[in-house]
Amino acid sequence: MRLTMPTLLSLAVATLISVGCDSEAEQNRLTLLEQENTELRTELDERNKALDAANGELRTANDNIRNQAEDFAQQAATWETTKAGSFDGITGVTATYGPNDVTIAVEGDVLFDSGRTSLKNDAKSSLNQVARVIQSKYPGSSIIVAGHTDTDPIRKSGHKSNYHLGFERGWSVRNYLKSKGISSDDMAVMSYGPDRPMSSSKQSRRVEIVVAQ
Repeated sequence: MRLTMPTLLSLAVATLISVGCDSEAEQNRLTLLEQENTELRTELDERNKALDAANGELRTANDNIRNQAEDFAQQAATWETTKAGSFDGITGVTATYGPNDVTIAVEGDVLFDSGRTSLKNDAKSSLNQVARVIQSKYPGSSIIVAGHTDTDPIRKSGHKSNYHLGFERGWSVRNYLKSKGISSDDMAVMSYGPDRPMSSSKQSRRVEIVVAQ
C-alpha cells in the first residue's frame, strides 16, 4: 500500500498533536509538583519558626525558674540566718525553720505529767521564753497550736481518745500563751493525736506551735 502525500501529512500532524499533548501533560504534572514542593517548604519554614519560638520561650521560662529558685534560696538563707537561734537553749524546745513558718516543738514530758493536761510549773519557764520570742520576732503572726500524742491507747487518764488528749494539751498551751500577751485572735488549736508519731514515744508526745511567717 502506498502512502500518498496527504496521508503522510495527516500522520505527521497527528504525531505532532500527540507529542504536544504529552508535553503539555508533563508540564502540568511538573507544575503541580513544583506547587506541592513550594507548599511543603512553606509549611516546613512555618513549623521551624514555630519550633524556634517555642524553644526560645522554653529557654526564657527555664531562666526565670532558675533565677526564681536562686532568689528563693537566697531569701530562705537570709531568713534562716536572721531567725535561727531564737529558740536555742530553751528547755525541751526544738525549732524547725522554713521559708513560710517556724515550728516550735515542746516536749510533752516537759509540759505535762503522764495522761494529764495541766501544765507543770517547770514547763511555764520554757513557755515564758517561747512567748517572749514570738512577741519580739513574730508579732501579730498567725499561730496554730497542735497537740500530738504517742500511739499507746488511753487506759487510765479518762480521756476518750488520744485525739481528745492532744487537743486538751494544745488548749492548755494556747491558754498559757494567751496569758502571756499573745492574742487569742491569732491562735487556733488542733490535735493530731497519734497520727504523726516520731521515732520514739517520748518524741511523739509533744505540742507544736506553728508560727506563720
